[in-house]
Amino acid sequence: MKKRYLPDMESIKTHQVPDWYDHAKLGIFIHWGAYSVPAWAPVTNELGSVPTDESWFSNNPYAEWYYNSVNVGEGPTYEYHKKTYGENFPYENFTHMWKAENWHPSEWARLFRDSGARYTVITTKHHDGFCLWPSKYTDYNTSKRGPMRDIVGELKEAVELEGIRFGTYYSGLVDWTYAGDPIWTEPDLYHTACPTNEYADFAYKQATELIDRYNPSILWNDIGWPVKGNGDLPFLYAHYYNTVEEGVVNDRWNDIWWDFRTKEYQWGSVDYEKKWEMVRGMGLSFGYNTNETEKDILSAEKLTSLLIQTVANNGNLMINIGPRADGTIQEEQKNSLLGLGAWLKVNGEAVYGTSCYNRRVEKLDGGEILSFTRKDHQVFITIENAGSQVYIPHIPQDLKPLDPATKASCSRKGNGTMVAIDKRGMENMPVVFSFKE
Repeated sequence: MKKRYLPDMESIKTHQVPDWYDHAKLGIFIHWGAYSVPAWAPVTNELGSVPTDESWFSNNPYAEWYYNSVNVGEGPTYEYHKKTYGENFPYENFTHMWKAENWHPSEWARLFRDSGARYTVITTKHHDGFCLWPSKYTDYNTSKRGPMRDIVGELKEAVELEGIRFGTYYSGLVDWTYAGDPIWTEPDLYHTACPTNEYADFAYKQATELIDRYNPSILWNDIGWPVKGNGDLPFLYAHYYNTVEEGVVNDRWNDIWWDFRTKEYQWGSVDYEKKWEMVRGMGLSFGYNTNETEKDILSAEKLTSLLIQTVANNGNLMINIGPRADGTIQEEQKNSLLGLGAWLKVNGEAVYGTSCYNRRVEKLDGGEILSFTRKDHQVFITIENAGSQVYIPHIPQDLKPLDPATKASCSRKGNGTMVAIDKRGMENMPVVFSFKE
């Protein structure tokens, strides 16, 4: 019999992370909206590497924050906007300019499938308040202007046809159509956030609408939840879990409840005991940024490395793509996804459905990086930067390459194993070996 959750936290806290999410390991995040029209931000710093003060917000590398980067009234995005569109050009005009004329959701879905992703999460409403579905609570949406389409519904149908689970992102705390004061520092995210009961009710109704209309496997809220709506959250969680039996929620709900924690670029931390998720863009931005060039985009090798080390540390990776306004995806982003997918077709056994081993990620004196995962009695060792010979300490067993095209031999040396790699199946990509305990 299906479990029923009551709208109180005692009941909600009995919810367990479903196996599918723990086993999936790789998801695709999508930031696509009116901000994809100007598609502009300076290429500066990763979140968490510098203080989120006035300097950060006036030099924000997130193109999806274009509204606020202009609204602060200084900095490179503000100057770009004045020069390109004029000082009095309102952000709302971009919602009419966004046409999505070359968007084919089935093409996206095939790309996500070929990348090896097991779930997809799309921004249904970012901080600009513009909704990507025909919400009955506002006309400020893509069925009434701009693309004139139910983007959320069309994408859900396309990815599920490819066997990929579908999730929804929602900007719960911040909506600049309700409270548009400039955000200068991190505390401003809360001090200038939408403070009214009216907005708290609006957010609750829209989140419920997304649940009922799309049955998302992931309910991914951003930044926080309207403080005046905190008391509504047990009702929202119960409704979600009772509607979507294997659903999961992230941790950005004022720390009231989560199934998994999130780490964004260098902000946040890993957790070897409880599930977490790494989220980041291919470059420094989530939304498409015309300033980012090939050198700013993660290569297939770096993307594969990020996935391997995240999974070895008990996380999932949700890597973001930022499509252009017309619905096409930058070739550099596509190539990295397809390179990762090609590697996973051969080595996915060391990723999907695995758990942590009793050794953390290690960097050897020769520059090689070892990541460990396990599945039942099988242990996988993924080696980055492997040369023709790699010494793996504290592993006395013979190792077998996961890729049949890789030719290697092993010899015992002290308390470890020397691996001689004669031929690699995939040049410049990590090599995976395994042994049975």
